[in-house]
Amino acid sequence: MFKYTKLVASMTLASAMVLAQQVQASGFSLNDQSATASGNALAGAAASDADISFSYWNPALLTNATETTLYISGALIVPTMDVTVNSAADPASNDMTSTATDPGDVVDNTVVPSIYLAVPVGKDTVLGVSLNVPFGLSGDYDDGWAGRYHSAESSIQDIALAFSAAHRFADWISVGASFQVHKAEVQLDAETTDFAAGGSIDGDGYGSLKGDDIAYGYALGLVLSPTDSTRIGVGYRSEIDLVAEGDATYTNVGNTLANLGVDNAGLESENTLPSVLSFGLEQGLTDKLSFEASAILTGWSSMPELRIEFDVGDDGKTQPDSVLTFDFEDQWFYSVGLTYEYSDDLTLRTGYAIDYSPVVDEYRSARTPDGDRQWFAFGGTYQYSETAQIIASYSYILIDEVSVVRDGTLDEDASRGSLDADYESNAHVVSVAFNKSF
Repeated sequence: MFKYTKLVASMTLASAMVLAQQVQASGFSLNDQSATASGNALAGAAASDADISFSYWNPALLTNATETTLYISGALIVPTMDVTVNSAADPASNDMTSTATDPGDVVDNTVVPSIYLAVPVGKDTVLGVSLNVPFGLSGDYDDGWAGRYHSAESSIQDIALAFSAAHRFADWISVGASFQVHKAEVQLDAETTDFAAGGSIDGDGYGSLKGDDIAYGYALGLVLSPTDSTRIGVGYRSEIDLVAEGDATYTNVGNTLANLGVDNAGLESENTLPSVLSFGLEQGLTDKLSFEASAILTGWSSMPELRIEFDVGDDGKTQPDSVLTFDFEDQWFYSVGLTYEYSDDLTLRTGYAIDYSPVVDEYRSARTPDGDRQWFAFGGTYQYSETAQIIASYSYILIDEVSVVRDGTLDEDASRGSLDADYESNAHVVSVAFNKSF
């Protein structure tokens, strides 16, 4: 009734290990690494002289620190995702739409922290350390929804600790570099099919994949100031090669999948998180007003697919590799912004951005309902004292409506069935930071 090669190609749960619903940035990157930068929608992020938080995009910007400086930022992401299921069926073509529950509140509120410390060790040299969450997501459908074989719960968290150094060779040129240690944790859950739309005596099963890894990366940066009012910056964050190891845990697996080796087992998955290349411009227009612009290229093509390999399971069988096709495309993020020095104590910012999604229509799934985004942002910095600043920003992120159309013919959907659903998403992001020099 079902082709063996198609069934074992996906094994229901092992369909996506690093992606799920994330409405703050395209793919599953997190862009809110600085309340200051968010106020301009990241415009000029690789070139700004505002503070040390811009070193995330360009480590050469650590030279913004003339004294020991601590910058602590937090972004509260409040997303909304409305899912409308048009139709769904299990792998045996049994209808699942009429008996399913509502998908529920799929995406969760998330706080993204970031911390930067810069210590000048000479007139022109600055050392630094930072802690960031470059990639992350959280998504949780309600139990029993129509696409439950495609996705139930998904989460990923990548925490990066970076050690940086920057040097100013002259008033018009600075360079910087960083070494990063990444700790990534992943959890992917989904229900397993009974090939009867959950209507068999035993009903559907459940599976969970968990894995983690420690990996390494680097960043390089250059900033030029050809005139007193012009700054140009280029920053590069490298790809991160992950080899996630963990366990696949299943309960109540039906006979059809069990006979194919779907059982508790160790797992391993090699993936490459994308590189990020940032170009920034900061141009003074008057003594108080400046214009900023950014072009940021994320190398999502480093993830053409997800392949999961399994150890021998408790049943003595080895599941064949599970493969999920992404076919991601490298994509650009463009933004423009303005900064206005309203007074000696208050600086105001605003910005607009377009963030293109790497997901192609053919392979969009319940774990990757991603669409192009627009950012509308504003914020400001208040000089609390001679050595302290309070920074705040607000962003509204509007996401294109997208449809997930999986007709069940792809190999990776052989044990999930079909799903046709529409997604409407947006997000509000409030960021607050404290900047202190010593």
